[in-house]
Amino acid sequence: MIDVAVGLNGLRVSGHADIAPRGFDIVCAAVSALTLTLIRGLREIALVEIVDEVGQGNICIEWQKLNDTGKVLVDMWFLGICGVANEYRGIRFVNGD
Repeated sequence: MIDVAVGLNGLRVSGHADIAPRGFDIVCAAVSALTLTLIRGLREIALVEIVDEVGQGNICIEWQKLNDTGKVLVDMWFLGICGVANEYRGIRFVNGD
């Protein structure tokens, strides 16, 4: 199960969807692609200072303050994650704070 936690100053995505073997799981691939794109977007488009940790089965992003562009990017990321969750099993939303 992929746990997705969103808080005021960051978000965390951890786990594995277990839809298919590691490396072949489209749910994990989708969540990873969306989240890694969010990291780049926050840095390169919104110009927000973030701290991120990216590891196998775990991504954590923290920020002090989001500007309006950063908020839009996080909202778009969340819509994408919700879209994947609506189509496939394997994603659980948990408390982010």
